[in-house]
Amino acid sequence: MTATTGTALIVVDMQLDFCPGGTLAVAGADEIIAPINAMMPDFDAVILTQDWHPPNHSSFADNHPDAKPYDVTTMPYGPQVLWPRHCVMGSDGARFHPDLLLDCADMIVRKGFREHIDSYSTFFENDHTTPTGLGGYLRDRGLTQLTLVGLAHDFCVAWSAVDAVRLGFSVEVRTEATRAIDLDGTRMRADAVMRAEGVVLK
Repeated sequence: MTATTGTALIVVDMQLDFCPGGTLAVAGADEIIAPINAMMPDFDAVILTQDWHPPNHSSFADNHPDAKPYDVTTMPYGPQVLWPRHCVMGSDGARFHPDLLLDCADMIVRKGFREHIDSYSTFFENDHTTPTGLGGYLRDRGLTQLTLVGLAHDFCVAWSAVDAVRLGFSVEVRTEATRAIDLDGTRMRADAVMRAEGVVLK
């Protein structure tokens, strides 16, 4: 590898609250841990992302009177799905799944820690303006070829992949190592958007 074509595996939100038994469980999430672990040695760098919300986060349905999980409301930055309470800072549910290999991670990016804005993408919060810093880190290390895996395919993985392409990275999503929430067709719509933006789905 040259310094300008390094590869990075970005492992999105493999946390207990998104796995079976969690408060926002994604069906089959635990099935992708072994494949993800097996991929890690093939990359120049491994980046883990971690949803990390304060208890009063605006994306939690129970912080809105009369709202139910999966209702959609309007925030200053646009439409926002209201989620079951999940990945609260320091909670057991916010921890990585214990079977996920952590020692080879070069970096852990925490997102969603600002009270008034959600953060699906690992590159920007949902205003599409506030950066997480991941883009700069990858560029500084010459990591330009990105592979994304993890949870959930149709939200955090898809938003991350699209933002990465728009930032000039070469991006693929390994679909065998993702799982989707699929709210009324969100997976199909996410796939269409990713392909249109130039993300390679494998």
